[in-house]
Amino acid sequence: MSIEIKLSRSNRIYRPNESLEGKIIANLSSSISHQGIRLTINGSVNLQVRGGTAGVIESFYGVVKPIPIVNRTVTVQPSGRIASGVTEIPFSVILKERGKDDMEKFYETFHGTDISIQYLVTAEVARGYLHKSLSTAVEFIIESEKDSLPQEPISPEMVFFYITQDTQKHPLLPELKSGGFRISGKVCSQCSVLDPLIGELTVEASGIPIQSIDIHLFRVESILIGDKIATETTSIQTTQIADGDVCRGLTLPIYVILPRLLTCPTIFAGPFSIEFKTTIVITFKSEQTKKHPKYDPKTPRSYVSIICLILYLDLPAVRI
Repeated sequence: MSIEIKLSRSNRIYRPNESLEGKIIANLSSSISHQGIRLTINGSVNLQVRGGTAGVIESFYGVVKPIPIVNRTVTVQPSGRIASGVTEIPFSVILKERGKDDMEKFYETFHGTDISIQYLVTAEVARGYLHKSLSTAVEFIIESEKDSLPQEPISPEMVFFYITQDTQKHPLLPELKSGGFRISGKVCSQCSVLDPLIGELTVEASGIPIQSIDIHLFRVESILIGDKIATETTSIQTTQIADGDVCRGLTLPIYVILPRLLTCPTIFAGPFSIEFKTTIVITFKSEQTKKHPKYDPKTPRSYVSIICLILYLDLPAVRI
């Protein structure tokens, strides 16, 4: 005997102001009696603090209780009997009840390193004390409701930058200091999660040949623990802008497709926040690059130059 939940949408994507619809499918070898079929919708923000992020002492006190978003149980069928074979029981539940706009704050589904925003729907066939209840659960995806989406596409906000040997905070190779370099450009600092990250970059001067130019996308998860903030930074994507030495004065386009499954709109909530930032890395040709072919974007090397920019991800516009 088993039951399963089949949602009406194959991608399992719903908005808070919509109804969650589907079917409970029971596959039974013989008919059974039950004391009611219930459906439970549960959404929560799960926070986890790792010892390496907040330290050993903070990790003991880092058990943060989940933040409830929604917890609702409805009765699909009263007490009765289910016949043998395959039985389909339809259901329809409104995710966000009217009049609770301020009470229920639906965040978009997100699975990060320390922060996870998850929504589950659970079906249960209660069978009393003498029989084990039948239950199953499935995750569904929440995206922002249409009423909160901008009606017009977001115009990208551009930030102008320049990179020289004087803007670097980490030690550089002597030849980089003496030869000098200057890279300038602009990049988008605010865009929709569905739009690409755009900009441009120009190598104005460089005394040493360039090996590659890359742009790294980082996710920054912060959790408030007492009077301290535990922060975890994760590299989620690397895109190469140029391979090899580039012509001086040539404008290179920046066009980065954001990984939708690893990103979400920027969130600033009380006990937690989810932010994003980009890092443009210029790697120069030297003997050090041969010794360290693999580069860690979190650890600056003496043969690279870096600039870090904050990226604000917004909701996508309504697409007509």
